[in-house]
Amino acid sequence: MADTRRFGLSGAGIYLPRRSLEASELDQLTGLPPGSVERSFGVTSRRRAAPDETSSWMAAEAATAALEEAGWTARSLDVIISACGVMEQPIPGTATLVQRRMGLGDSGIPAFDVNATCLSFLIAFDRVLAGFALGEWRRALIVSADIASAALDYSDPEASVLFGDGAAAIALDADGPHVRLAQVFRTYGDGADLCRLEAGGTRLRPDEDMDRFLEHSKFRMNGPGVFQATARRFPRFMDDLLGAAGIAASDLSCIVPHQASRPALEHLRRSLPGAAEKTVDLFAEVGNLIATSLPFTLATARKEGRLVAGELGLLVGSSAGVSLGGAVIRW
Repeated sequence: MADTRRFGLSGAGIYLPRRSLEASELDQLTGLPPGSVERSFGVTSRRRAAPDETSSWMAAEAATAALEEAGWTARSLDVIISACGVMEQPIPGTATLVQRRMGLGDSGIPAFDVNATCLSFLIAFDRVLAGFALGEWRRALIVSADIASAALDYSDPEASVLFGDGAAAIALDADGPHVRLAQVFRTYGDGADLCRLEAGGTRLRPDEDMDRFLEHSKFRMNGPGVFQATARRFPRFMDDLLGAAGIAASDLSCIVPHQASRPALEHLRRSLPGAAEKTVDLFAEVGNLIATSLPFTLATARKEGRLVAGELGLLVGSSAGVSLGGAVIRW
C-alpha cells in the first residue's frame, strides 16, 4: 500500500572540488597502461578535494546554493540533517560543523547526522518526511559531502578510480506538490566485509597498534562480490518497491540512481524497461560520490528539467552493508 507522503523540493545545490584528475593521471596513479582507466572502468575524470575543501565547507557551499534557489534564509530552517557516507570527524557530527559554517552556531536549529553509507540520503529523506507528517518541521535541509580520496589506495584500481569527491544539499518543505508513493530499504549484513573502512572507530586503537591502525585506514572493496550480492537481490527488491507504489516499471519517467559503478548502472538499465533513456548517468565525469551520489544526481536531474510535474521518478541505489534502497515519487 502506498504511503503518499507529500513534500516540496524547494531547492538543490551542488559543489565539486576545484581539482580535476583526468583519466590519464589516474592511469599513472594506479600504475596501469595508458588508456586503461577509461577503457576498463568507464572513467574520464574525478574531482579531488584540497585541504581547505573540507566536508563541512563543501556541504555549506552546496547548502547556500540550495537555500538561494528555495528563496529561504538559513534561519528559517527547522532542521539540518547531514547524510554523509564518512563523517568529517567522529565527534561532533558533521551536521553540527555545517550548522556553524552556515552562521547558525547560536541558532538552536536541530542538526544531526544519519548514516547508511551510500544510502544515507535516502534514510535522511525518510526521516524528514516522517518529521513533516508528525508536524515536527516545516522546512528541512539535507546535506551530503564526501571526500573519498582521503582513504583511497591506488594500488587497488577498482577500489579507487570509481570514487570522486563532492557535496550536495536538498531543501525540502512540508507543503509541496510531490508525493512519495513508496520507500523500501533492506540490509543483508552477511556482506558487511565486502566494502569496509575499518579504522577511525573504536575497534582499532592507534595507542595499541599504530601500524595496524594505519593499515586499515584505507578503503577496501570486493567489487565482484558487491555486484553479485546486490544484483541477485535486485529483481525482488524492485518488484516489492514498485508493488508498494502500485505502479509498473514502464510507468517511470526518470530514474535517479546512486552512481556506484559502470557495471551497476548497466545492470540497472537492463533490469527496467526503457531505463537506458530514463537513467541519469554522471558516472564517467563525477563517479561514485558515496552518500553524496544520490542527492547530487537528484540535483542534476532537477537542473536539467528531468523531474517533470505529475510524472513518476525513482531514487535507487545500494550501499556497503550490503543494503538496497529506493523510493518512488510522483513529481
